[in-house]
Amino acid sequence: MTTQERTDLITVITNDHREVERVFTELESGSGTPQHRRDLADHVIAELVRHSVAEEQFMYPAARKHLPGGDELADHEIEEHAEAEQVMKQLEDVEPTDPQFDQLLRQLIEDVRHHVQDEENDLLPKLQSACSDQELRDLGEKVLRAKKMAPTRPHPGAPDKPPANLMLDPGAGLIDKVRDGLSGRKN
Repeated sequence: MTTQERTDLITVITNDHREVERVFTELESGSGTPQHRRDLADHVIAELVRHSVAEEQFMYPAARKHLPGGDELADHEIEEHAEAEQVMKQLEDVEPTDPQFDQLLRQLIEDVRHHVQDEENDLLPKLQSACSDQELRDLGEKVLRAKKMAPTRPHPGAPDKPPANLMLDPGAGLIDKVRDGLSGRKN
């Protein structure tokens, strides 16, 4: 089975991380028109929001359930999500020609890279050790399904813990997709 076909939690999360890093690298190059950079920023924001929502719905509850100190780990990761979401919300409203665009983009990239490092060096290895292969496959498949229904825009005031996020995120996702279609925003 190739990495692309694997749907375990660890593979799904790390694949998302690699895709976001690829877009970050392109954004950091500074190449492309301002509109291309705006489109890339919108794309990475949508991916980060979907990824975060899915983690908050399934990965962090698994950490709380299976890991000693899981509540503290999950709370820390959710706090980092909230900080990045604030930056994403600000970035949405800034024109790509405004110097603040690059400043906010740098802050977002730095915050997300730190978060990815935390997850990949600490949380994911702990979950891999604590969960069975079947649990990891189930969680990975749930994350993939959640991402399809998740919002595509940051909602800093939205709930980030079950059960409220499980009920509200799909509705916000539908509204975001309608807004994306009406505005022509590409994800």
